[in-house]
Amino acid sequence: MSSDPRRIARLRDRFQHRVTVADGGLGTSLQNQHLTPDDFGGKDGCNEYLNLTCPDAVRRVHASFLDVGCDAVEANTFGANPSNLGEYGLDGRLAEIALAGARLAREVADSYDRERYVFGSMGPGTKLPSLGNISFRTLRDGYEAQAAALIEGGVDLLMVETVQDILQAKAAVIGAKRARAAAGIDVPIVVSVTVETTGTLLLGTETMAAFYALAALGIDGMGLNCATGPDTMGEHLRQLAGRLPVTSAMPNAGLPELGPD
Repeated sequence: MSSDPRRIARLRDRFQHRVTVADGGLGTSLQNQHLTPDDFGGKDGCNEYLNLTCPDAVRRVHASFLDVGCDAVEANTFGANPSNLGEYGLDGRLAEIALAGARLAREVADSYDRERYVFGSMGPGTKLPSLGNISFRTLRDGYEAQAAALIEGGVDLLMVETVQDILQAKAAVIGAKRARAAAGIDVPIVVSVTVETTGTLLLGTETMAAFYALAALGIDGMGLNCATGPDTMGEHLRQLAGRLPVTSAMPNAGLPELGPD
C-alpha cells in the first residue's frame, strides 16, 4: 500500500472548496489510556514505538476522532526522527516505526464509508541545526527516510509541524521532496510553524519571514500549530491566509498552567 494519487487529487480539490477538519491531540489521547511500561515495550514514553508494541492503542485514538466526524487523522509519527528515537536507542528502526504508523492510520481511515484522509506527521525532533545540535545533512536524510516510509504507508499529505527553526524546516521539506520524487507521487507538503508569545518562532524568525523562506521551496501550504493556543494565532493566520493552496491551524489548548503543587 502506498499513497494513492487519485485520493490525493480529491484532497487537493477539497482544499479549494471546503474546510478539512483534522484530529486532536494524539499524544494526550494515548496518555489517557494509562498504558503500562509493558505496552511501550520497555521504551516508556516513546509514543511512536506503540505502533509496533501496542498498535490497538493507536487504532483506538484514530477511531475516536473519526467516530466524531473528523475528516483526517495524523499518523503516530511525530517523533519518528533520528533525535527523538535515538534517545530510546530506536533510531535504527525509524523507517519501520514510521511505516507502521502510516499503515495503522490508513487501515482505520479506510474502514469508514466516507473517505477519510491520513496526514503524515513530521515533528521537529529534539535538536536544532541553527544551534549546532545536529547537522543539516543528518536531519535532511532522517526526514527523507521518514517521508519515504510515510508515503509507502499510504499517507495523503506530509505535515512538517511544530517548526521552531527555519533551517530545520528546510531540511524537512527538502527531505520530503526527495522522498516524494523517488516515489513518483505528488504528496502535498504543508509546514506548520510554532509562534511564541513574543510573536516570533523560538529562534526569533517572524511569521512572514518564515513564509517567504519556505514558500520558495515549493511547499503546498503553511500554518500554525501548538504554542500559545488559538487566541493569539489569529493575526498570524490572517497574514498567511490565501498565499498558498492550504492554510492550516492546529492550536493546542493554550500554555500550560502550574498548579498549586
